[in-house]
Amino acid sequence: MFKAGAERLGIAQPPLSRAIGRLERRMSVQLFERTSRRVGLTAAGAVFLAECRKVLTAVDTAVSRAQRSGRPHRLTVAALRGTGSGLPAGVLRSYRRRPGAADVDVVFARDQVDFVRNGSADFALTCGHEGLEGVEFTELAQERTVALLPVDHFRAAKSAISSADLASEGIFRPDWPEGTLDEIIDQVAMGAMIVMVGASATDRIGTAVVAVPVTDVPLTQLVLTWGPGIPAATRNAFVRTAKNVTAKHVSAAGSSEDSARRTVRTTRWRPR
Repeated sequence: MFKAGAERLGIAQPPLSRAIGRLERRMSVQLFERTSRRVGLTAAGAVFLAECRKVLTAVDTAVSRAQRSGRPHRLTVAALRGTGSGLPAGVLRSYRRRPGAADVDVVFARDQVDFVRNGSADFALTCGHEGLEGVEFTELAQERTVALLPVDHFRAAKSAISSADLASEGIFRPDWPEGTLDEIIDQVAMGAMIVMVGASATDRIGTAVVAVPVTDVPLTQLVLTWGPGIPAATRNAFVRTAKNVTAKHVSAAGSSEDSARRTVRTTRWRPR
């Protein structure tokens, strides 16, 4: 362990061993168990390691936030890859048209909330309230939850579907898969998976995928999160823009979803 640690630090092993020994004497606690066969953390060492990682994360966050505060009137928004023609893009376009809008940078991340939490981003648009500890947030809208199915699936012509129906499908993925929204829609179209999403995603599905409302799951909450240090006027303008755009987007998505479902039923059941 010490040899590998010394290599990562770019120093020789003896100085590292002496430094750890001095640290243990100063703390009056043994951090490592040393035998002729192995070196491992003691219980105290494991606790110290976990707490040190928290400190380092906090330092990284402080540096990121300080650097952003030194660039006045500029925002960073975290987004999922593959959402360039969806709701986040609509919010950004509308915000940038506002008089006095701040310059906006976009960073792509799978877990956008973590980017807000660690100071890498100012805002993120997410679904649901889980994992929002340490950030401010507001609910933008609620929307129906729909299942995305291949157009030739025998349930695609139904007006609604239950979670039990979905659970019986071998290709149903209850957890959101890895990949962009476009990649996941392609997988659905090719019959490789079935997933649940908020209805606002239905403007992206094309003609090979069908959105069917799920009857017995809660509405999906669209949530805007943000971190500290954003000027109040800038923050409020961005939040207002996000709420206005989201309300219109969700309303339009519901209409397009109903239209798409009617089209599928007509296509599948047309007499020959």
